[in-house]
Amino acid sequence: MSNNQVIIFDTTLRDGEQSPGASMTRDEKLCIAKQLEKMRVDVIEAGFAIASPGDFASVKAIAEAVTESTVCSLSRALDADIDRAGEALLNAASGRIHTFIATSPIHMKYKLQMEPDQVIENAVRAVRRAHNLISDVEFSLEDASRSELDFMCRIIEKVIDAGARTINIPDTVGYAVPEEFGYTIRQLLERIPNADKAIFSVHCHNDLGLAVANSLAAVSAGARQVECTINGLGERAGNASLEEIVMALRTRRDHLGLETGIDTTQIVPASRLVSSVTGFPVQPNKAIVGANAFAHESGIHQDGVLKHRETYEIMTAQDVGWNTNRMVMGKHSGRNAFRSRLEELGTSFSSDAELNNAFARFKDLADKKHEIFDEDLVALVSDTRAADAYEKFKLSSLNVTSQTGETPLAQITMMVDGQEHKAESTGGGPVDAALCAIEQVVASGASLELYSVNAITSGTDSQGEVTVRLEKGGRIVNGVGADTDIIIASAKAYIHALNLLDANVQKAHPQV
Repeated sequence: MSNNQVIIFDTTLRDGEQSPGASMTRDEKLCIAKQLEKMRVDVIEAGFAIASPGDFASVKAIAEAVTESTVCSLSRALDADIDRAGEALLNAASGRIHTFIATSPIHMKYKLQMEPDQVIENAVRAVRRAHNLISDVEFSLEDASRSELDFMCRIIEKVIDAGARTINIPDTVGYAVPEEFGYTIRQLLERIPNADKAIFSVHCHNDLGLAVANSLAAVSAGARQVECTINGLGERAGNASLEEIVMALRTRRDHLGLETGIDTTQIVPASRLVSSVTGFPVQPNKAIVGANAFAHESGIHQDGVLKHRETYEIMTAQDVGWNTNRMVMGKHSGRNAFRSRLEELGTSFSSDAELNNAFARFKDLADKKHEIFDEDLVALVSDTRAADAYEKFKLSSLNVTSQTGETPLAQITMMVDGQEHKAESTGGGPVDAALCAIEQVVASGASLELYSVNAITSGTDSQGEVTVRLEKGGRIVNGVGADTDIIIASAKAYIHALNLLDANVQKAHPQV
């Protein structure tokens, strides 16, 4: 690898999934992993293998399906974690174990309750154990931005000697500022005797809105791997955004002198896929992938762009995948065209039954909507899989009456464990009435934390994608539903969330 090449390490499937309610199924993770591979991401962190049987199955499936990218599994500095990660990666064409331990005084004292020498001992043992299972080992110093520089130098030197090929310096709580973070990376590279035997990496969180700036400061100082996520997804305020990192390096190659191997035309398709799967819409003014990222309303801007694009655009929309690979489909499109287009978008079907179910929904949508775009197809498949995954609760029919001066009334028929139930309820609006009617049947006891509507495409016939976040007993889930009728989409999303709560899939947090 040349010294001006930056490795892109995507952790959407691991750290991104730690966003409240952003849990993904194995098939959804596999779909995103294939899109990341298509985008030529260097390393895909597929999950935290010991967290749950589902996480293990996801890491294993991705390791067996992905051949062009390195597949990575996270593990704490514990024997059981490392062994489980190694087992999940057994059939990977290129695998990596990523082990970590906290190194800041506050974490060592209060969380680990270890002395610094004990932390070093555990880190070295973990790296050695991982290296006995797989040659590619990454070691992270959790909460590095609040760690003491001298202690970081000590522990890094020893884990490199133990076999770590990548050293990750995370700004775990988003505490760093660019000048300080760049200085830290520079000092580590200069002061650690065997620093040349490993690639230095960074993993920045966005609590102060500085994740991308800190990552760029780090690569300017000599780091050569950046850990990031699609759409900046991640717990709390999220992670450094992959699309912003990649396009900053590409657009400012004149200043930074660095490059990546990313196929940038796949950025927007990846963004749409992750948004659809997680139910986290992209804000319109989000850099690179927001709907307004290449829109100009000011007359001065429009005039300038018409005369010479570069007056107000520093990159082209086509560079990142806008207005490319778009095939409009409709009611006359066949099953093969439907399947082929979704395969191009990174989605494959595990069985003919799944394809047939999705195609039937496509035909229903085509009767309501004249033109069906890529965004519609991705949302349709996501909605189909959400409905098929686990269905204790299922919507049979919904009738809502709403008119000026009258209180909206919803009448609903639902299946609960195969038994039909009917209910009706009034509400402050048609959506409120529909959700209250559902609660008349299920009496879930969950609290509604978020209700969000996002138009999938432009036009009044656009599908609406609704995200509903429910909380119960400390568990948070996001339900997603899509339909050209917003009230039906809302009911679907609410029922999807109820099914996720009822499925009660337990998932460990890697920092616990």
